[in-house]
Amino acid sequence: MYNFLDGVNSPNDIKKLNIKELEILAKDIRKFLVKNVSNTGGHLASNLGVVELTLALHKVFECPKDKFVWDVGHQTYVHKIITGRKRNFSTLRQYKGLSGFPKECESEYDMFDTGHSSTSVSAGLGMAVARDIKNEDYDVISIIGDGAFTGGMAMEAMNNLGFLKKNMVVVFNDNEMSIDKNTGAFSAYMSKIIHNTDTLSFKDRIDKIMNMTQVGGKISQKANKLTETLISSISPQECGLIDAMGIRYIGPIDGHDLSELIETFECLKYIDGPKFVHIKTVKGKGYKYAELTPEKYHGVGKFDYKVGVESSSKRSISAVVGQTLSQMAGYNDKIVAITAAMPSGTGLNYFEERHPNRYFDVGIAEQHAVTFAAGLSKMGMKPYFAVYSTFLQRAYDQLIHDVSINSRPVTFLIDRAGLVGNDGETHHGQFDLSYLNPIPNITVMAPKDTEELINMIKLSERIDSTVAIRYPRGNEYKFEASKYEFIDEYESEELSYYTIGKPEKIYDVFIDSTKRVCIFSIGNMLDDVCQAVANILKTSDDYSFKIYNARYLKPMDEEIYINAIQDADIVISVEDNVKTGGFSSNIEKIMSENNVYKELIKIAIPDAFVAHGSVDELKEEIGLSSRAIEKAISGIKSNI
Repeated sequence: MYNFLDGVNSPNDIKKLNIKELEILAKDIRKFLVKNVSNTGGHLASNLGVVELTLALHKVFECPKDKFVWDVGHQTYVHKIITGRKRNFSTLRQYKGLSGFPKECESEYDMFDTGHSSTSVSAGLGMAVARDIKNEDYDVISIIGDGAFTGGMAMEAMNNLGFLKKNMVVVFNDNEMSIDKNTGAFSAYMSKIIHNTDTLSFKDRIDKIMNMTQVGGKISQKANKLTETLISSISPQECGLIDAMGIRYIGPIDGHDLSELIETFECLKYIDGPKFVHIKTVKGKGYKYAELTPEKYHGVGKFDYKVGVESSSKRSISAVVGQTLSQMAGYNDKIVAITAAMPSGTGLNYFEERHPNRYFDVGIAEQHAVTFAAGLSKMGMKPYFAVYSTFLQRAYDQLIHDVSINSRPVTFLIDRAGLVGNDGETHHGQFDLSYLNPIPNITVMAPKDTEELINMIKLSERIDSTVAIRYPRGNEYKFEASKYEFIDEYESEELSYYTIGKPEKIYDVFIDSTKRVCIFSIGNMLDDVCQAVANILKTSDDYSFKIYNARYLKPMDEEIYINAIQDADIVISVEDNVKTGGFSSNIEKIMSENNVYKELIKIAIPDAFVAHGSVDELKEEIGLSSRAIEKAISGIKSNI
């Protein structure tokens, strides 16, 4: 089925193919991608868009001697296929299989682990500087998308690159989208460049002709001022930003024209200093469903590639958040919503539809988003910033400095908290309870289910200080106490502004002749806890239990916790956050400061980065599943 692809097992095989054969290979790769990603899930549209670009890079440069640094890295599937991982592609993003991102431990061709945006120019510049210090000889090519380029870190790196004048290539992959449609002044600036293709093609042709040989390159260096003067007289503003940084602008170039791409990259070898190559691609190229709705095919689950991704009847937790906030904004005109280029992922697309004048997509710029929210709150607005847990890490300084010091009434809706599954280490939200915990002037909440999440968002409207609400990835879910036979008198305790910090009692039956176990669970771990307890009670009379849904990381009503703990033999804390510095640390602190000496068993994510795989597989591996919790409780008797 894949004639040319069958014969490609390393970049050396790419170098043997002519343009016509590479074009056939590109079609083979797209078929391979669509079929395989439909079976595993993954990032499809972005990879379909970079097929020719990836082939051209491997055709011209000598990877791994030459260093490819991919920004974000979710668009490296083609790179993985070319570099010997084709046969294992069915394991993509599966437990103990290929990562969906570059991994240095996976292949020598993966030069730098990535997963967050706007990092490739910085990393590439570091490599180029190291090369020159060590008098080594290789090219450095950083590939960055138009969405990632809105991140401040990318601009900082470009500024430094222009100052240092290091010999490296920045490939700017412009598909006019990151995940959703790009926003911001830089996006408009690049669009303006594209609209003046004739002028830039003229400049590109001059550059190519002058740099086809080393002699031509030397002539070009002397003639460069004349060329730039000529171009500036035609179009004085189009290339100003990149050129003003001291970086040579080349483009825009058709990112699906292999001849033009290869010719351009060949020419770049004869141009010294920093180069910025503007490549225009189509996200989802070659698969009609992805081309029509690329945002829908950015990250997909398993689907039937013959009919495309079908809409799910299930409502995501993110959608619940967006719809709830939109309803609140209907009666409170001070509420505004902010996203950092993730309106669909965070559910704020629902808010945008109903309240476009109070919706702000700031691009991939989490640091700006936080301080922007602080400014809004200063002037009497009620801002809500919906952001993935792993991405909020990038704005930690702003969270402390610009929001919490003055207790600004900004609410952080922290999506993808805990384990997120197949995206792995860079995307798990395993640190948020720990990094939020030491910050003064902040209320931190974690709901047991979707209903409690909705109530927490509504409660946050009444809190005139900083609030963070963290919740998992997935579809809406409800804690059903009735399915656990041992819980017979539970009624959900209403959240109240006057009881902030109070945990919710789920079950309270201590029997003197048993091992009395008091369990505090925070967030969506309550079902696993109750399942573990139910299994133990069915098979053993040795234990009795108290179970609490903590609801709050900060503040915590110490008196309630102490009263719950005092009659216990063993205390267990359960959280889908790292063990260090999170919820369990607070339980330990309460016990220590109140001279209550009980054994505390901490069930949490270990002090390690967790790889990719399904959430259930990962919970089993690291000891967070109901079975693992049951095992931990069953082992108590040897400790008493």
